[in-house]
Amino acid sequence: MDKFSISDENFHLGFRPSSSSMDLNDHSTISDTSGQSPASGYSFSYCRTSSDASAFSDPTTDDGSFCTEPSPAILGRQCTRKYKHAVGDKADDQDAMDSEMEMMKERFAKLLLGEDMSGSGKGVCTAVTISNAITNLYATVFGQNLKLEPLPPEKKAMWKREMSCLLSVCDYIVEFFTLSQTLEDGTSLEVLNSRQRSDICLNLPALQKLDMMLLDILDSFQDTEFWYAEKGSMSSNSNRSRSGSFRRLSLQKEEKWWLPVPCIPSCGLSENARKHLRNKRECANQIHKAAMAINSTILAEMDIPESFIDTLPKSGKASIGDTIYRYMYSADKFSPEHLLDCLNIGSEHDALELADRIEASMYTWRRKACLSHSKSSWELVKDLMAETEKSDKNTILAERAETLLLSLKQRFPELSQTTLDTSKIQYNRDVGQAVLESYSRVLEGLAFNIVAWIEDVLFSDRSIRNQD
Repeated sequence: MDKFSISDENFHLGFRPSSSSMDLNDHSTISDTSGQSPASGYSFSYCRTSSDASAFSDPTTDDGSFCTEPSPAILGRQCTRKYKHAVGDKADDQDAMDSEMEMMKERFAKLLLGEDMSGSGKGVCTAVTISNAITNLYATVFGQNLKLEPLPPEKKAMWKREMSCLLSVCDYIVEFFTLSQTLEDGTSLEVLNSRQRSDICLNLPALQKLDMMLLDILDSFQDTEFWYAEKGSMSSNSNRSRSGSFRRLSLQKEEKWWLPVPCIPSCGLSENARKHLRNKRECANQIHKAAMAINSTILAEMDIPESFIDTLPKSGKASIGDTIYRYMYSADKFSPEHLLDCLNIGSEHDALELADRIEASMYTWRRKACLSHSKSSWELVKDLMAETEKSDKNTILAERAETLLLSLKQRFPELSQTTLDTSKIQYNRDVGQAVLESYSRVLEGLAFNIVAWIEDVLFSDRSIRNQD
């Protein structure tokens, strides 16, 4: 408690300590300049403090007349009550700090034990544990948030607090470098120093910035002209009360029956509301692209598990099929967009299956291209022409397969992780990569959801205005 500020506030309210109260507790000489004891500014007994009664009422005597200075007994009781209240606040703060410290100890213990709290040593590695922790935290905080509205304060505080705890491990993932130093006698030495690993130093601040921007987008939908109703509800007061007429339009397909329905006033949204929605949609779309790019980069840097390599087919042609292979091999100018249009993919399940087959054929051709260069010099001279042609063919097919896979993921941005991506995450042992991959993945999902929610509201508004 700041005792100086309390004393200054008392004099601002027009109260001064009485001479009798000074005599009871302070026998020091009274300063000629201030007219009060030097110790009066430090004593709780002499300060006017807030009490249960109104602090703006004037003190009165028993006969109802007004007095110019408070009674020492009243001040003593008030200050004692305030002091006990302050001590209680400090005790509550200490309890909260102890509780948070125990929570952090439990979190880190779970990370060290690999989610096996029994201590039997059957837990997963730390990288997989922290990846699961970030994914589960995202599901806990944002799993029930299916609307364009700010996060509840307790969930936002939980997200920031626990993410800060999980990301703190990156502070100790460092790389070493040599630093030249010159001594006083002119001798030059190279000293080994450490710094945060380059991929973490580059990507983690960017992801934290994207995280903050997504929370700001949700916070911007505090007071909106639209609202939500549960599907099947005909009441406009299902989530918030609104006056006036309204129209409700269900946008969700049958497989998304759990999503709430955006409700629009009968006159539609105002121009400012539509402009705000378009602006936030564009911002969220850019965040989605940035998070997806970071996630793709991190996944590409992860080692390919041996279990995936063992399951690769012997022939890339057998993996993707004759139709796709003939187009990829014979076309002079390969167009992945034209090939995808010809395939006529009907569902996300078909797209994911195709992505797995393309990815498997891509690594099959890459492996064959690498094996063609691993022969001895005599074999390389003997089969020079044939091996060069084969190597070029495998390299070209692998590049075209990679381009086709990228176009497929761009056409289906909500596509689930491929078999290779899942295997990389499962067998990854690098904690830094696990943090970056899981953090970028959950932000990518949140950004995509925000874009979809805004699209639902704008589509409802367009439908209402077209009907009018």
